[in-house]
Amino acid sequence: MKIAALQTVSTSSVERNVATAHRLVAEAAGRGARLVVLPEYFCFMGASDRDKLAIAEAPGDGPIQQALSDMARRHGVWVIGGTLPIRVPEAPDHAVNASCVYAPDGRQAARYDKMHLFRYDNGRESYDEGRVLRAGDRPVALDADGWRVGLSVCYDVRFPELYRALSFMPGERPCDLVAVPAAFTYTTGRAHWELLLRARAIENQCYVIAAAQGGVHETGRRTWGHSMIVDPWGEVLDVLPEGEGVVMAEMDRARIDSVRAQLPALTHRRCP
Repeated sequence: MKIAALQTVSTSSVERNVATAHRLVAEAAGRGARLVVLPEYFCFMGASDRDKLAIAEAPGDGPIQQALSDMARRHGVWVIGGTLPIRVPEAPDHAVNASCVYAPDGRQAARYDKMHLFRYDNGRESYDEGRVLRAGDRPVALDADGWRVGLSVCYDVRFPELYRALSFMPGERPCDLVAVPAAFTYTTGRAHWELLLRARAIENQCYVIAAAQGGVHETGRRTWGHSMIVDPWGEVLDVLPEGEGVVMAEMDRARIDSVRAQLPALTHRRCP
């Protein structure tokens, strides 16, 4: 299966961002991708965290979710829709950061709410997602054309136990692919992004697809970019350092089987 990570430099205009997503999904599908992943907040990057509450949608209903469904159906591809804010009815001053997945027929196949909320303070820069976001409470994986796909978002990549949970869900086989839509800061991305992605691929012996925001946004914020696809041995198959574009690779089931046969680490686990 060909897969594509789409990199954007999103703005405060939902309309412009959705138009960019349409264009990049069309490009990826035209190049043979069957599954595409958009970045975290592909639809909106405002001046402050609270700005996203104004565009938050009801579950299963809203123009951003409809646009993602339309992209999937129009191009006949699986769309992992980065993330968008979904309202929390009991807490109108908060939202969840939701990654919605759409099947090639346009139906919503899964939704994952980001579980780990980013907080950072180095004395010069500080940020706390928890001021406006509620954390999700469960791992989510799905079947896409016979491939087991685990969902995660950005800061989740620092928590290997989430990926273990995805790969060892009761009654399910380990993931073939894990998606990581993200908007890593330039500072933390330069230090840790590739290292973390390759580690998650190596320890779970699966492909990792990471679609990122990548560049200087109109607010002045700079995101790290480096959208990439990593194979089960930890090799980077394709990467885009900065700017809009498409990162592509082909998943090979024989590659997964070979890595797991040569080094059967997943069968050697002794921790519950």
